[in-house]
Amino acid sequence: MVDRIKFLLDENDIPRTWYNLAADIPDLHPPLNPATGEPVTRDDMAHTMPEQIIEQELSLERELAIPEPVRQIYAQWRPSPLVRARRLERALGTPARIYYKYEGNSPTGSHKPNTAVAQLYYNHLAGKRGVVTETGAGQWGSAVAQSAALFDMTAKIYMVKVSFTQKPYRRGFMEVFGGECVPSPSTETAAGRAVLAADPDSPGSLGIATSEALEAHAADPTLGYVVGSAANHVLAHQTVIGQEALRQFELADDYPDLVIGCAGGGSNLAGLSFPFLGAKLRGGRDVRVIGVEPAACPTLTRGRIAYDFADSAGLSPLFRMHTLGHGFVPPAFHAGGLRAHGMGQLVSRAVEDGLMEAVAVTQRRCFEAGVRFARAEGILPAPESTHAIVVAMEEALRCREEGTSRVILFGLSGHGHFDLTAYEKYFADALDDDVLSDEQIAAALATIPAELPAGAAR
Repeated sequence: MVDRIKFLLDENDIPRTWYNLAADIPDLHPPLNPATGEPVTRDDMAHTMPEQIIEQELSLERELAIPEPVRQIYAQWRPSPLVRARRLERALGTPARIYYKYEGNSPTGSHKPNTAVAQLYYNHLAGKRGVVTETGAGQWGSAVAQSAALFDMTAKIYMVKVSFTQKPYRRGFMEVFGGECVPSPSTETAAGRAVLAADPDSPGSLGIATSEALEAHAADPTLGYVVGSAANHVLAHQTVIGQEALRQFELADDYPDLVIGCAGGGSNLAGLSFPFLGAKLRGGRDVRVIGVEPAACPTLTRGRIAYDFADSAGLSPLFRMHTLGHGFVPPAFHAGGLRAHGMGQLVSRAVEDGLMEAVAVTQRRCFEAGVRFARAEGILPAPESTHAIVVAMEEALRCREEGTSRVILFGLSGHGHFDLTAYEKYFADALDDDVLSDEQIAAALATIPAELPAGAAR
């Protein structure tokens, strides 16, 4: 028996459109202008987005055209492989058929360039000399720096301070491509200085880094602002993953019963699962989707559906989403890409409508699964990806116990080559399993705006 079967496509199979789930979900709640309580306007959005991205963010069209220059850059690493994990199946002794869609072949080792290339392209067309953004673990920052270099643009990246310290090679990667990486909270912005005044030892959060990036962008009109997750256009850009997977399952003469992805702001999870959900909503085959998040940042499982800010200082619009509160500062666990206090609106809606399930898992359990996967399949997974792996393995073991055979697909969103310090800590038994108390959750939820502006409807 062949140990591993890859279902490969060629450049002609790179999707020509991004899929927009908003076309198949009725009555979406628009973001609100926090000053007026009214839905954000195009003029509001134009402060941070080029016209083409505004069109995508607001669109209810099912297919959004991928510009040919973006497709040409995608061809450096796309289509990405779909792999039948036979060695893992044998190691687990399961009758389940396990597949993973591997995004670690990208130039930066994760799925993030799927949207970074597109956003830098549009900002380049808009005449911006550079961009500013925030990043958690650094995968997004790496993708922005590398994509900016493709278009001869600058990139300034505010990186959550705990990850800035934990992941020095991510910083180095950004600098290779000309990116400027700043630990957040910093003294460069009013938002950062306010946090440091209250807590000089603050580990930072994605919400704080977002506030700093938005403030830096507002101070320099020659810079564009780009975002790595949650926004509708970002989730759409990532659907090249799931669209390729649909085609690859045709080649495999198979179809998943279960699709699993790690969940932070939602881009990887949406990119893999939304094309399958869209097919289901249009009368296609049923599929069960699970988003897996950290117990230390349980946005979907313990957060609240509410209008909240995407950043800690309240500079963004108000988004209706699962949120832990924009003031939430998560513990310093190693899956830094999953530390977002708020989830993408479309992912939140899919969970709210019962199209998607959510579970939370602890850190050591994830690393144990990641090591077991690496020893079977030969790929060291990113800490974020291990969240999907652990649930995929548990579902496969359930098949063994029940004597049933299901088809399981999970997203291997990137490799863990820059995360070896975390694996070292795992082997040294030095990783904590941070599970938030009810009191900590309540304190975080208390930062959600209690009252919306006049005229707003919850």
